[in-house]
Amino acid sequence: MIELRVNQKVALVDVAGYEQTLKFDKGYDYMVATVPTIADVESAAQTISGHAIRTPLLQSGALNAITDANVFVKPENLQLTGSFKFRGAYNAIAKLSEAERTKGVVACSSGNHAQGIGEAARRFGVAATIVMPADAPSIKIERTLASGAKVIHYNRETDDRDEISNRLVSETGAVLIHPYNNADVIAGQGTCGLEIAEDLEALGKTADRVFVCTGGGGLTAGVAIAIHSRFPNAKIHTVEPEDFDDYRLSLEAGEIRETPQRSGSICDAILAPSPGAIGFEINRNLVAEGLVISDRQALAAVHFAFEELKLVVEPGGAAALAALLKMGKQCAGEHIVVVISGGNVDPDVFMQAISE
Repeated sequence: MIELRVNQKVALVDVAGYEQTLKFDKGYDYMVATVPTIADVESAAQTISGHAIRTPLLQSGALNAITDANVFVKPENLQLTGSFKFRGAYNAIAKLSEAERTKGVVACSSGNHAQGIGEAARRFGVAATIVMPADAPSIKIERTLASGAKVIHYNRETDDRDEISNRLVSETGAVLIHPYNNADVIAGQGTCGLEIAEDLEALGKTADRVFVCTGGGGLTAGVAIAIHSRFPNAKIHTVEPEDFDDYRLSLEAGEIRETPQRSGSICDAILAPSPGAIGFEINRNLVAEGLVISDRQALAAVHFAFEELKLVVEPGGAAALAALLKMGKQCAGEHIVVVISGGNVDPDVFMQAISE
């Protein structure tokens, strides 16, 4: 880990051997965080080995024909709890001390981190409280409860989930495991990228471009660390829904930006108000460009994944695939990786997607 210190609105951080000043729109009194490195991702891979699923790297003739590229798909919808989130959740809880685990954990999530934390906490015998939006898909709420976790609902439009989570931590002494602004979570998510790199190398291939569904940026940051450790010239792309493209705006501005919308996209899994500070320090240096897709394009990608890849995917988890389909042959001749981040789709939404 590399230490990240934030004092008021300016932070000085040494990443990959150089110093850089960070500016934040929101002030902080003082905090110390850490930026994970490839060593932390490799350590996380050992930690989750035998617990998380090593998902395959798939190829599709249909995708190759549409893009004139060599496309690989990483289906994290096949991961435990239906998304990549189990990786980071398990790693973060594994890194806690026994004393910390006895106090329980608190997390905030629209559903996938909730399920990942719930299942990881169950396996460690740790009490978990999850702050979830009241409008989260019912399937995500039900499965979080089924893991034994306690769920506290909030209103996306009027409530601040971080404020609620921090209050719970203050009242109970539990440990907060943020869905993306947590170094151990990011390192755990990076194991997805490490598996991609290892599998490509085993095939004698490289990665020219990687598309990643992006909410707060934890998965993107972890994948970027791992991919760039093996393929330094690879272009990493964040993919977000229209009007919720805080990451794209932040990358273009060179500092964290926030979008005013809190709800209104079918891609509920990747709606975050702004990038996490830790992941943004990684992504601002390693991500090539932020991409944006519409809800309709996300639904079309869900349909494509079902029909051509035989995968059940949620709209937010299909965002990266939607971006590639939108680009068509613009990446012709390249080796491309698309990360499908989750498959916890509401049945009604799934039926809407495959019927169009």
